Amino acid sequence: MNRPDNRPEVFQTTRRVEFCHTDAAGQMHFSAFFLFMEQAEHELLRHLGTSVLCHDEQGKLSWPRVEAHCTFHAPARFEDLLRIEVVPEHVGRSSVRYAFRFYRDDQLLAQGTMTSVCCRFGPQGPRAVPIPEPLRRQLVARMVPPPAEDRPQ
Repeated sequence: MNRPDNRPEVFQTTRRVEFCHTDAAGQMHFSAFFLFMEQAEHELLRHLGTSVLCHDEQGKLSWPRVEAHCTFHAPARFEDLLRIEVVPEHVGRSSVRYAFRFYRDDQLLAQGTMTSVCCRFGPQGPRAVPIPEPLRRQLVARMVPPPAEDRPQ
């Protein structure tokens, strides 16, 4: 799971831009980037042996999103194959902020963040709960400092 420099591997997945993801100009609609971020988060969780929706002896556990941002650098177009990197940027008691980077080949197209909260669902609706410790350890182990060009000056 670690590279030779002892930093964790960055989780990556791919998505093809389908016609339904594009606008009248043939570019990927901004809203599709948020859909792809959510799908990439789901894939990371499956890779870690869990899901965005779990059931255990205490009931249903899921991850509502409470914040999402995306900055666009260049357009993605119909049929482009995008590589999406997902990195846990911050792991709190009950929330995770993920950083996403979208590439076509080696060109950075967009980058964003999304915060999800671990919640238990009951009759009164969702309630934030601590991230299960085994998953929390895996997420923390995957944290990578942001690249220098992304750090505030």
